Amino acid sequence: MKARVVGLMVAGLAALCGSPTVGGAQAAGPAAAPAPASAATGTARQLEIVPSLAGQKAAPVPSERALTAYLLVYFRDETHSLHIAVSRDGYSFTDVNGGQPVLSGRGIAEQQGIRDPHIVRGPDGAFYLSMTDLHIYAQREGLRHTEWERPKATHGWGNNRSLIFMKSRDLVHWTHAIVHVDRLFPETANLSAAWAPETIYDPKARKMMVYYTTRNGAGTEHMVYSYADDAFTTLTRPPQALFAYPRPNVGSIDGDITRIGGKFHLFYVAHERPGHLRQAVSDRINGGYAFDPTPVDPETVGTEAPNLWRRAGTNKYVLMYDVFGAKPNNMGFSETSDFKHFRNLGRFNEPGSPMKATNFAGPKHGAVMPITPAEAERLERHFAAP
Repeated sequence: MKARVVGLMVAGLAALCGSPTVGGAQAAGPAAAPAPASAATGTARQLEIVPSLAGQKAAPVPSERALTAYLLVYFRDETHSLHIAVSRDGYSFTDVNGGQPVLSGRGIAEQQGIRDPHIVRGPDGAFYLSMTDLHIYAQREGLRHTEWERPKATHGWGNNRSLIFMKSRDLVHWTHAIVHVDRLFPETANLSAAWAPETIYDPKARKMMVYYTTRNGAGTEHMVYSYADDAFTTLTRPPQALFAYPRPNVGSIDGDITRIGGKFHLFYVAHERPGHLRQAVSDRINGGYAFDPTPVDPETVGTEAPNLWRRAGTNKYVLMYDVFGAKPNNMGFSETSDFKHFRNLGRFNEPGSPMKATNFAGPKHGAVMPITPAEAERLERHFAAP
């Protein structure tokens, strides 16, 4: 019978995996001891953390015609943990663990909470999962003595130091690394945020490119990029500028890049009104994005975390976003085929919306990727009741 990772703690990870890694080195422990994963998840069923993927056979990248199912990763404010849902049609999504986390933030993050998960398949057939190491309610929950890791006056709201990198070949067994970005390079020593990491393959660099939101001290948020090592345990180059909003003191966060034909489309959040989401387009993956002030989401309340994905077998793309301004929060959806006109599909489970969340509520900052039906079934079997 497969061993389940139950009640993971950071110390437990050290026993299982040698130790969590920070930029390829041993992690420094958090100030407070993590609580067992079961305290946050209420279930014994979790994804499995492994020391390496050396024993797993590399799977070929499925053909585009085979990618007819969808995988959604998301988190919830109530758990600050990782959740996964799957869909066979791109409209109705079902959580594989009955709405419970598949990995507890208490066990995998230095701040004992994760946010902003993103997943993508690399050219090696492996899956790359990245997350923000941040718990915004840690003081309230007794996990930290202060509101933030460092004073808000000098480092701003939600300040953090680390990203979380995980890699898998089967969506069940994952390596795990805490990447302490502020310790990697002299250029990052004064960073006060490392948020919303996403990964995309750069064919020119022949590396997985990681791009994320950052700021220095209490400055303005902007987006940078770097490159990961092959094992996906650290960043190998100092960050370079990806995109900054061209208007003074207006932050830009939550970038999401998709290649459409010969162009790269960057969707992101602009911290100004009207509208939160914008689109910028470039001929190259790591810069040169042309500013366009046109809002692209139909919401009249706050939105963030745009994520673009294609409907299988069509030229239609879905732009998904976190409608954090809604009470309760929800995910919103728009559809486009020309990237100029976006048709509002509404939010999960709203009257008239085709988008359904069958057994979960309150998803935040999600990302969708195409998978095969067999891959969806593998996840469902792993979390099925024994």
